Amino acid sequence: MAGHSKWANIKRQKARVDAKKGKVFTQISREIIVAARNGLPDPDANFQLRSAIAKAKAAGIPNDNIERAIAKGSGQGSGDEAQYEAIRYEGYGPGGVAVLIEALTDNRNRTAADLRVAFSKNGGNLGETGCVGWMFEHKGVVTLAGQLEEEALLEASLEVGAESYETIEDEEAETVLTDVFGAFEALEAMSRGLEAHGLTVIQAEPRWIPSNSVEVHDRDLAQTLLKLIDALEDLDDVQTVTANFELSEDLLRELDPSAG
Repeated sequence: MAGHSKWANIKRQKARVDAKKGKVFTQISREIIVAARNGLPDPDANFQLRSAIAKAKAAGIPNDNIERAIAKGSGQGSGDEAQYEAIRYEGYGPGGVAVLIEALTDNRNRTAADLRVAFSKNGGNLGETGCVGWMFEHKGVVTLAGQLEEEALLEASLEVGAESYETIEDEEAETVLTDVFGAFEALEAMSRGLEAHGLTVIQAEPRWIPSNSVEVHDRDLAQTLLKLIDALEDLDDVQTVTANFELSEDLLRELDPSAG
């Protein structure tokens, strides 16, 4: 858990520095389309859709865009929309780091080819399904905002069946975020339960959590790994990238002083 939280913190810091809003809009719009297609177009009756809409609003996506994405997913669009499917890809980065990618694509061959190029150009290689998946656990993660009392947080977490939680203090943004971890199947129940306790839920999402992590101390290796992650995330079809490496705070600051 600790390793994942460190990586999540790195991702948040990087996102503030070099956010690509157009890419984020595309990612979340696809999530909404798929969620609406897989269930009812009513967010009150479709947790996946409700979560995607919440993410869209947090990213500043206009309501018109959200409504159009819902219409496309529910079959109310023009009728010529791409049919996206969720696919998981796996591979190895330099230093033996395990990398797991989630994509929403309308062309498997194109996505696989793009991923293969990104890996090969950055010291890694795209592997077969299952080659590193066993190193990750699929968990439900509910993110809470604000400074919370330890006792109240522990009580609420136990009541909703959570397995653990970790708090991250973001000094630059002057915010405190707490990730509550539980079984993937329990994500909706955890989210609703924590809200019922009066806690502020800002995000509820499935995540892949590495069961073990590779500690990276070499500066050149760290730079290559971050370059690989960026290259993968820049691909249009890629939704999430998870890797099982950790960088020390000192090394992170050395590579990106703005993240310190």
